Amino acid sequence: MPIAPVVNEWFLANRRDLPWRAPDFGAWGILVSEIMLQQTPVARVIPRLELWLERWPTPADLAASPAGDAVRAWERLGYPRRALRLHAAAVAITERHGGVVPSDVDELLALPGIGDYTARAVAAFAFGLRHPVVDTNVRRVIARAVLGQAEAGPPSTRRDLAAMEALLPVDETDARLFNAGMMELGAIVCTARAPRCGTCPLADSCRWRADGYPPYEGPRAAVQAAFEGSDRQVRGLIMAELRGSDIPVTAAEVESLWPDAAQRERALAGLVADGLAVRAAGGYELP
Repeated sequence: MPIAPVVNEWFLANRRDLPWRAPDFGAWGILVSEIMLQQTPVARVIPRLELWLERWPTPADLAASPAGDAVRAWERLGYPRRALRLHAAAVAITERHGGVVPSDVDELLALPGIGDYTARAVAAFAFGLRHPVVDTNVRRVIARAVLGQAEAGPPSTRRDLAAMEALLPVDETDARLFNAGMMELGAIVCTARAPRCGTCPLADSCRWRADGYPPYEGPRAAVQAAFEGSDRQVRGLIMAELRGSDIPVTAAEVESLWPDAAQRERALAGLVADGLAVRAAGGYELP
């Protein structure tokens, strides 16, 4: 039995009221939201997204600002390279597409920092085009409900898109709903830990439930390293110092942020290499 009608009916009755789901939320806002939502919880994204779009309501507005302003406005969303990529994408949209976010997946993929997921998400959610959109939540729902596996295992773009394509309705409106519905189902019901199977609309057809919830025994995705004491933590401390200063941060100020000199220098060198920090007279600053 096709699962799309069940998921769509459930989604229409249970979806969260999120800004990017508003009918008048434009393609630029959806692009920004998709990049902000990568590895960042919804609750943290919403206030930052609103401030961002108030300051830069179009790609051209962001492109006209220095990249450092984008990094500073990113604040503590994490992974600030996303801010640089978003700024670069805004420049490319302004120069190549007259400031209008393209709807074609290949044109979206050609933008700096835009990958398979984001390109298809923008095409599907901003323009209503029929494309499979697969994130971690979708992969988990398919693994459990369709394949009978507790976990999705390591991601594979080709395999994951094919699995979602096989379930996707032909009608564009239904396909858009199904993409969003599968994400929502994985986010609030079919969660990684403590799934709410009793309230799941797919409970009666879920293979994992029917088989007695067997544990996953296949290959596993890589586990992210701990944050405390990591280079990522040191990079975050340096970035916070750079964002909070209107003048270059001195080498002595950077030195005071972390006791391990080798790790501190490695983190600082990484920020410079990534374009998130630049050498300036007297120290370092945002680009």
